[in-house]
Amino acid sequence: MTAPAQAVSSGRIADIEMLRGIAVIFVLIQHAPVVLFPWRTNDDGHLYVYFGFWTGVDLFFAISGFVIARSLLPTLEATRDNTSFFNATLAFWVRRVWRLLPSAWLWLAVILFLVEFFNRSGAFGTFRGNFEATVASVLDVANFRVLLVLMTAEHGVSFPYWSLSLEEQFYILLPILVFVSRRWFPYILAVSILAQLFVTRFGPGTTEFGNLLNVTRSDALMLGVLIALWSRHPTYRLFEPVALKQWPIAGPVLLSLLLLCLAASGSTHLNLVSFLVGLVALLSAALVLIASYDGDYLLPGSAAKRVMVWVGSRSYALYLIHMPAYLFAREIWFRLEPAGTIFGANYTLRFTLTALPMLVVLADLNYRLVETPLRRRGARIAAHLAERAA
Repeated sequence: MTAPAQAVSSGRIADIEMLRGIAVIFVLIQHAPVVLFPWRTNDDGHLYVYFGFWTGVDLFFAISGFVIARSLLPTLEATRDNTSFFNATLAFWVRRVWRLLPSAWLWLAVILFLVEFFNRSGAFGTFRGNFEATVASVLDVANFRVLLVLMTAEHGVSFPYWSLSLEEQFYILLPILVFVSRRWFPYILAVSILAQLFVTRFGPGTTEFGNLLNVTRSDALMLGVLIALWSRHPTYRLFEPVALKQWPIAGPVLLSLLLLCLAASGSTHLNLVSFLVGLVALLSAALVLIASYDGDYLLPGSAAKRVMVWVGSRSYALYLIHMPAYLFAREIWFRLEPAGTIFGANYTLRFTLTALPMLVVLADLNYRLVETPLRRRGARIAAHLAERAA
């Protein structure tokens, strides 16, 4: 594995990959109660009272905005006319399709298979609920379905796909917005961020508009794009946190503090601010900004850094697979134990040791056998389109 102090392969930044790893671990922790440990709830225990790990999704958003804009915007700006702009956009969409959809659709199919043929416990829910969620995910409207079924109907095992739908909608709209707005693009982003940053998007006092904005939230995504834009301006280097190199412990301490604040900002039990989602977007952007300098500032080279970079590289697969893996572990123990067994806290370790190794192995296989070869195929197709358009 590449040394963490250096950019990883394909022009990736090791600190960004590390943040991906942290983001997906947040999500795994958030969904463990109820999904993996059905005897618990998110309100059970101090961990979920003081911290909310749904914030990992917004950290993903900020990372995605930065990474996509860092590669896409210079390409679009280099186009000579509208035709070449369209061709560059088409090539971008082709790469995204081959990068995201094969894995996403594969695990949607696996979920439906498990619901129908490996669901004696009923842990996977009904086929109808999961079929509805699958169709919404394939059509990239899963975020709008969440708004429709919130607290009234079955979410389905593919519930986390709501964030994938939101990101894919963003990928479609981003080049269109660049084309329409031209030099006003950064200002439109800034106004769009401010327009939603301080809106209450869940909890007491949330309006219908706030609920809609919660499932279409784009402030973290657009903050990531702004960071990518700023990284090409001379003033960007003036704010590089070089002082963190003077004290080896400073970076890890700052990282820990920001992650602590990020998780605490996700608590719905603490009285912090009414605009929790906006606060989370700002904290996520702060982490991405520091990581964007590619200076190994947050966590100097270590075994822990290498592990987190590895987890980050598999984060997409981990995100897709963790829900069916959690439920699969429950189904296994339901079948192993005698009928009528009451599962409780004494099964926590057994469920964990069943789900996590399976999740890691499946995510690695998906990364090696599905994501990597199909991502490369998409890149080749996109390059061929670019050559034909030249």
